[in-house]
Amino acid sequence: MLVNSSNRSLQNRFFSGTGSIGGIHLPDFNDKYVFSKKKSNTSIEEYHRQIREQAYEDFAKGQFQNKSEGFNRLMKRYTSEVSPDRKSIIASGLNAISRNRKAAQKPIDILATLLEGKVKYQKLPSGNSDYIEFYDKNGEMVATYSNNGWTMYTTNAEASRQTQMCMIYNEAWGNAKRGIPLAEKETVHEENSQNSFDAKA
Repeated sequence: MLVNSSNRSLQNRFFSGTGSIGGIHLPDFNDKYVFSKKKSNTSIEEYHRQIREQAYEDFAKGQFQNKSEGFNRLMKRYTSEVSPDRKSIIASGLNAISRNRKAAQKPIDILATLLEGKVKYQKLPSGNSDYIEFYDKNGEMVATYSNNGWTMYTTNAEASRQTQMCMIYNEAWGNAKRGIPLAEKETVHEENSQNSFDAKA
């Protein structure tokens, strides 16, 4: 997975069969590229071991990074540890907009403050186009919706986590390619990468 700090949007898509609020279909939070806060009891050390094992397994299968379903599942779990609660932010934002629509039978431009963040809603002059921005409690944009579909935006904490995973994975995949047996302990490079990308949710 390539993480580009200057353009960290992920996917611009329509989702179906996900339910809707106020006539807007929700994103599919089971999708491999849609992250939402999900804490586990997995330690950093255990994650790092799983990342290295996944890299060796993928090399043996001739796969690399997001060509591997195992990599995608692990990336989702690892990233979701530091993700904002997109599911709640989006649901509460759409509910706030839906309430406003019922109260005012005209195009509106609102800013609603939510428990987990805020939502900016604009109905464009055509009367047909909705544009909505969703922000987390840190003020980072986490998603947008328009008539073109949903776009998810990676937060700084998520980008750091993804970069860290890719560094660990790439080093292990390279070791597998060179025929170096999988080591039980973490390498010095890995410890350095953890310190460099110490991301807080």
